[in-house]
Amino acid sequence: MPVTAKICGLSTPETLDAAVAGGASHVGFVFFPPSPRNIGFDQARALASHVPSHVTKVGVFVDPDEAMLNAAIATGLDAVQLHKVTPERAAAIRSRIPVWVAVAVKTSADLAAATPFIGAADRILFDARTPDNAALPGGMGLRFDWTLLQSHRHTLPWALSGGLDPANVAEAIRVTGASLVDVSSGVESAPGVKDVDKIAAFLKAVASL
Repeated sequence: MPVTAKICGLSTPETLDAAVAGGASHVGFVFFPPSPRNIGFDQARALASHVPSHVTKVGVFVDPDEAMLNAAIATGLDAVQLHKVTPERAAAIRSRIPVWVAVAVKTSADLAAATPFIGAADRILFDARTPDNAALPGGMGLRFDWTLLQSHRHTLPWALSGGLDPANVAEAIRVTGASLVDVSSGVESAPGVKDVDKIAAFLKAVASL
């Protein structure tokens, strides 16, 4: 099975074009004001209009209210990625649009948090757990022990995130068996500032497998 990639936290036409040209299967737009990658609805709509139909547009949220969710979906999203959400809320949103749910991982016990989302989510995103006092739930360049996924029995389609970059993504895929990887800070020159060369290098590393 070929490995694909999502470039997350895009905010400019140039970096979006780099993701698409490099072969990204998914692009991510962040709707979370505390994040340096947050974009407005008009900006998202403009970016989404330039994404070809074979690339999936994913909106990223942290426990969003209905107003934000509705406005963001209306920009042209194909799926939503939810952080800090209950299975009930995920299921309700999934009745309208495909749902990814982020599961924060530090120890093997954390992997069990994916189970309640069977039937409530289309995909689980295993991401590194951030410190309890962190302002952001992801996008901080943290990684978890990838070997934790080697013996895990997956009950839903899944993707790997957390601390990936052009130099380590090939190893991460070999260790975990991931068929979809998600990167944000690992292709940036500064928080929230994507680097077209790093995007290209990341996607080239993924495509080489």
